[in-house]
Amino acid sequence: MAGETILVVDDEQEIVQLIQLYLAREGYKVISANNGQDVFEIVKEHKPDLIVLDILLPGLDGIEVCRQLRKTSNTPILFISCKSEDIDIILGLSMGGDDYMTKPFSPSQLVARVKALLRRNSIREQHQDDPQLVKFPGLEIDLVSHIVRVNGQTISLSAKEFDLLSLMAKTPNRVYKIEHLFELIWSLDSMGDPRTLIVHISNLRKKIEVNPAEPRYIITVRGVGYKFNGSAV
Repeated sequence: MAGETILVVDDEQEIVQLIQLYLAREGYKVISANNGQDVFEIVKEHKPDLIVLDILLPGLDGIEVCRQLRKTSNTPILFISCKSEDIDIILGLSMGGDDYMTKPFSPSQLVARVKALLRRNSIREQHQDDPQLVKFPGLEIDLVSHIVRVNGQTISLSAKEFDLLSLMAKTPNRVYKIEHLFELIWSLDSMGDPRTLIVHISNLRKKIEVNPAEPRYIITVRGVGYKFNGSAV
């Protein structure tokens, strides 16, 4: 749904103007920042619906900006960067990013990614009136308030991490192929790299499992994908 506010954070003014041009054509309101320090005040004041965030910013880089934002906000974050190594992608996603694009990129593809992230987030918010409370030993998922508790302690999840956990927990013991799970969580467009899913599963395990190396909730089905262990004790 056009009309949402998008915050673009990049120190290259040409990049900001290009993104702004293409997003504005789709009806989005675009605000910008050229450094990481200004992001927090802008987010507090304007409450953007999505953030396009460059990793290589002067001063406070995008990774640290994302890490700090995730303490209080689940706003979708689309990373952009000239760095394409797997370690950089994994680092960005592990800090709570929802997607990643490498420069140079097609502006139309960025618009498509933005639409996909916003659509998925909108669907998630539309289900906030679902009264379901999903419970397993040591794990509680409140689908209304989007609060997750592990052994009584509230933990912070990104929007995509919550979507993954809630989807799998609501269908315990169902085995999901990696590609299918990626399509479900990253929308019907399923644009991007399925490795994104693997990183998010790893992040989830670190947050909800006592021993991520021997998970009790999210189980790997070798050669297929993942399932949520409905008999977790």
